[in-house]
Amino acid sequence: MEYKLTRTKRKTIGIYVRKDAVVEVRCPVTMSKRAIDEFVASQRKWIEEQIQAIRQRNEKKSAFSVQIGCSLRLMGEVYPLAQAQGNSIGFDGEKFYAPASLSSQKIKEGIISIYKKQARTCIEYKVNRFAQLMGVEPQCVKINSASTRWGSCSGKNSLNFSWLLIMAQEKCIDYVIVHELAHILEHNHSKEFWSIVEGIIPDRKKQEKMLRELHRELANEDWTC
Repeated sequence: MEYKLTRTKRKTIGIYVRKDAVVEVRCPVTMSKRAIDEFVASQRKWIEEQIQAIRQRNEKKSAFSVQIGCSLRLMGEVYPLAQAQGNSIGFDGEKFYAPASLSSQKIKEGIISIYKKQARTCIEYKVNRFAQLMGVEPQCVKINSASTRWGSCSGKNSLNFSWLLIMAQEKCIDYVIVHELAHILEHNHSKEFWSIVEGIIPDRKKQEKMLRELHRELANEDWTC
């Protein structure tokens, strides 16, 4: 089995299957090639399963399209994408709409623009509300296109949120915002940190589960422009 080998100062060997289905092995500098090959061979079944799953996911992402008749998520609800009467792309509270004359790519770009506006409005409002409740003040709030993290808090208390979060249930959005605001008080995941979070979101594990499920669904979709 072919793999990319990276030798480092680490003490153990590890196998990683990247998003492009390339197998990477990271191991100690002194580990012999024979020992590496034997370890890779012992993990062959697991590696092949990971490669197959990644290829299937990549195929689904390649086939993903946003077009008239599909359904789109917004704050945990599912809305249809209908044909517009005019020439604009929008959302009226009951449905998304777009002209049928546009390509799938152009429709997707328009829908993403709507999502980003909705995310900024919703998230900034909720950050202000929860920040007052928690007695904290973030340096700034930014909306980005991250696909692996819902949110983050920098060492200077700048908050970043992925616009994809607007697809989640409202309680999940609340949880992510409270989680990042709590990092202003505790820049770690200590007992004190979780105590702060659970003081406001007592069922945070339920929200984490729903976010993991949404993340798995989004892994099969291509929301890049």
